[in-house]
Amino acid sequence: MQGFEKYKKMYFMPPVDCYDWVKKDAIEKAPIWCSVDLRDGNQALIEPMNLEEKVKFYQMLVDIGFKHIEVGFPAASETEYQFLRTIIERNMIPEDVTVQVLTQAREHIIKRTFEAIDGAPNVIVHVYNSTSVAQREQVFKKSKEEIKQIAVDGAKLVYDLAKNEKGNISFEYSPESFTGTEMDYALEVCNAVLDVWQPTKDRKAIINLPSTVEHSMPHVFACQVEYFNKNLKYRDNVLLSLHPHNDRGCGISDAELGLLAGADRIEGTLFGNGERTGNVDIVTLGMNMYSLGVDPQLDFHNMKEIRSTYEELTNMEVPMRQPYAGDLVFTAFSGSHQDAISKGMACHSTGNDPYWTVPYLPIDPKDLGRTYDSDVIRINSQSGKGGVSYVLKHAYGISLPDKMKEEFGYRVKDVSDKEHSELEAERIYDIFKSTYRDVDCVFCIPECHFKQNDGIEASVSISYKNETKAVTAKGNGRLDAVSNALKQNFNITYELSEYAEHALSRGSSSKAMAYVGITVNDKLIWGVGMDEDIIKASINALTAAINRADLIQA
Repeated sequence: MQGFEKYKKMYFMPPVDCYDWVKKDAIEKAPIWCSVDLRDGNQALIEPMNLEEKVKFYQMLVDIGFKHIEVGFPAASETEYQFLRTIIERNMIPEDVTVQVLTQAREHIIKRTFEAIDGAPNVIVHVYNSTSVAQREQVFKKSKEEIKQIAVDGAKLVYDLAKNEKGNISFEYSPESFTGTEMDYALEVCNAVLDVWQPTKDRKAIINLPSTVEHSMPHVFACQVEYFNKNLKYRDNVLLSLHPHNDRGCGISDAELGLLAGADRIEGTLFGNGERTGNVDIVTLGMNMYSLGVDPQLDFHNMKEIRSTYEELTNMEVPMRQPYAGDLVFTAFSGSHQDAISKGMACHSTGNDPYWTVPYLPIDPKDLGRTYDSDVIRINSQSGKGGVSYVLKHAYGISLPDKMKEEFGYRVKDVSDKEHSELEAERIYDIFKSTYRDVDCVFCIPECHFKQNDGIEASVSISYKNETKAVTAKGNGRLDAVSNALKQNFNITYELSEYAEHALSRGSSSKAMAYVGITVNDKLIWGVGMDEDIIKASINALTAAINRADLIQA
């Protein structure tokens, strides 16, 4: 691809090696989560949310369990100003929730921000300015010292204004475009801000490192975070926060490696919404932790409802393959995948293993409010015997014999292939019935009686070509006796080679299913019967198999 020569590395490695994060293999606890949906995600929408939409979204974030929620940039938008005033005046900020407001390090904007937060019980005032080489040289045309002074002056002003507020006010600083800033200089600016705020154990400050533009591979970001983790002043009294963007598609990796490198807090959005390629997706991050046995401290058990509300309020769509939340993320169409899932689910249902280890399913879909029947196994022309039999069992309680699964699987695949469509469970059941149970009958058995007479003797009424006659035969069991009567009456030859039965586990619990396989010229032919009486079900299955075999002239 032409043109690559005009690009170069736009990031800076720390001045010393920072690779301790490599030695860790897991995140051991959830970070403090901060949703920036109402600011960073909202400003990225073609049509930003109105006041009541923002209120509804905010309440959803509270219900999910976010303790830090950035509610907007109140000095930059009248809607955001009124939204903040609304949730304050409606007493919608729980005691354990802190709202966060964003402000540039500019005097009039900071003062307007403090007007907006008046009366809020818990607030983070988040002040920022850009520090990167590109921003310094191209946008602001200021020296390093001048840029640092903007940060210090902003920190002093928020500190002084906070003295006059009754609420619990915390401070946060972001060196915007952090990833394009020299690491030692970014550290110098952040430490200068901390010197102003003098954070304590009871009043911690937040230093937030935004990958405003994602320039590097994730391991570089991890090294940058570790450098700050080791060299920030007042480290015990500082929450080290990350705000990963997703320009390179590595937002999740940046966040996870950044947590290994010592970060305490993550700012992001639901489903990765945000400008350009978006912010880090907190849903995916949280559920990744969940899948490794770590409580994310966020509640996504009703994922469909969360997604639906998100799509309604933002007019954005969650892609079908979005991790954990997309329509198809747990769905298997492939035959081999379906077979493995089906067998894994069977093993899991025994309860012998307390851990979730089902192949191809990193987490139990039920934990997100998903269902196995409609979300996991879905059938099309790529599906196999395992998936088809799984659908029948879980939708209708029908357990196909192993030797029958492959034949019926190919039958369903053929129908799907010819119709060029996915087949719902009801359609699969209809194919099953029309193929094996509700077959065209050349003959039928309306009545049958048994008695013990040197084995089992059956008196079988056979209806054929508008005539019914009784035929008596013996066998080593009821079904064998009926089979011998049919062979005798029609002078036909076959082997009664397969038999299975079970009670229906769904639908009518009083009915039983019987499966009979007969071998004709080395070909196994199946029939199915269903009845409240297992003997009648077995006879119906045998009748269906013989009718399917075309052994008798119509």
